[in-house]
Amino acid sequence: MKSSAVWQGKCPRCGQGDIFKYPLSRISKFSEMNANCPHCSVSFTPEPGFYYGALFVSYAFNVALMVIISIILYFFISPPDWVYGVSLVVAAILSIPFSFRYSRILFLHWFGGLQSK
Repeated sequence: MKSSAVWQGKCPRCGQGDIFKYPLSRISKFSEMNANCPHCSVSFTPEPGFYYGALFVSYAFNVALMVIISIILYFFISPPDWVYGVSLVVAAILSIPFSFRYSRILFLHWFGGLQSK
C-alpha cells in the first residue's frame, strides 16, 4: 500500500485513478464515489455491503479526534463543562467529510484485495 495513493484517494491497484468523483473541497458531493477506476477499470465495490466495515475506521477517527480535543481543552483552556460538549459535537460534524472519505479509502486499501500482484 502506497501512502501517497491513500492520501490522494487513488486506486489501490494502479495508484492512478481517483476513488471519489470530486475533490474533498466540494463538500456538497463529498460522498460520490466512482463505481470503477477510471484508469484500470477495477470495481471499487468488491462485494455488496463491503463498506460497512469502514464504519469501524470512521469510529476510530472520531474517537481519536474526541480524545485530542478533550485533552487540549482540559490542559490548555479549562472551560466550563458545556464547552466540552459543544466543541465535541461541532468537531464531529465538521469532520464528517474527511472521516467518511478516508475511512473508505483506508478500508479499500487494506481489505479490498485489489493490490497489484
